[in-house]
Amino acid sequence: MPRNKVQFQKGLSESAFNKAYGSEEQCHAALVEWRWPNGFECPDCAGKAHCVVTRGMRKLFQCNACRKQTSVRAGTAFAASKLALRLWFAAMYHVTQSKQGISSLELSRRLGITQNAAWKMKHKLAQVMLERNATKRLKGKVQMDDAYLGGERPGRPGRGAAGKTPFVAAVETTDDGKPHQIILRRVKAFSKVALRKLASTALSSGAQVVSDGLKCFTAVVEAGCTHTAIITGSGAQAAKTPAFKWVNTALGNIKAALVGTYRAVREKHVPRYLAEFEYRFNRRYDLGEMIPRLAFVAIRTLPMPYTLLKLADFQA
Repeated sequence: MPRNKVQFQKGLSESAFNKAYGSEEQCHAALVEWRWPNGFECPDCAGKAHCVVTRGMRKLFQCNACRKQTSVRAGTAFAASKLALRLWFAAMYHVTQSKQGISSLELSRRLGITQNAAWKMKHKLAQVMLERNATKRLKGKVQMDDAYLGGERPGRPGRGAAGKTPFVAAVETTDDGKPHQIILRRVKAFSKVALRKLASTALSSGAQVVSDGLKCFTAVVEAGCTHTAIITGSGAQAAKTPAFKWVNTALGNIKAALVGTYRAVREKHVPRYLAEFEYRFNRRYDLGEMIPRLAFVAIRTLPMPYTLLKLADFQA
């Protein structure tokens, strides 16, 4: 049997990564090229003539016209960080090249920084992914299913049980039935209101949605999609229904990775954890390009202060 080309692709080895981004100078030069591909442009007056002012380890670009000084980090996801760019690039490497993700504790060990610093780096990168994923829309044939993160607590069992965070997974498949793109969105509840809102932002009009018999999924029709419900029953056998093969496979991988990688996932941060898996899955065809693509988006993402990063509770 031939090997899966995506699964067995070479990816970006550690030696290749170090050769490309092993020094602070290399990382800085890469960010400058990605931020200003046509040459430096002043963020205030759009002037191009400039000089470079060096202050310690910092390089500032000073506009000759208005004298505005700026750095390649200013106004980006890397802003206000005291950590070296090479550490940021190493964090991007570990976050993107690991299929099951990496915990902030493990990241701190690999980078030689505190767990708190690693947590902030990881969640800022996940925030970049979250904002980038927000414009993604699935089209064509789409398998959709409901799922939960978190374990049950004493009290009400089943749907609505305490300690569970509901989310929806949807997989777009190709004409020959292979998985192509995925979206993972937390929802307030499995209700028609929540599914209508999700479909209006995550599905293209005309998408052909297949789901189980949960009534809330009928709301996708109001977003211009078609809907087919397949009654699967319950239990392990239901998860083997061919019509839901890829969405169930994705959900199994996501849950296994979360349990194996993270000790706990707080509900208010669930969207960012899901965003990581969504981002990696949708760009799995070229692992080596993930770092340039993530960095390119990061320097176009507004800074998110630690206070907001820690307290933010994103609602679907």
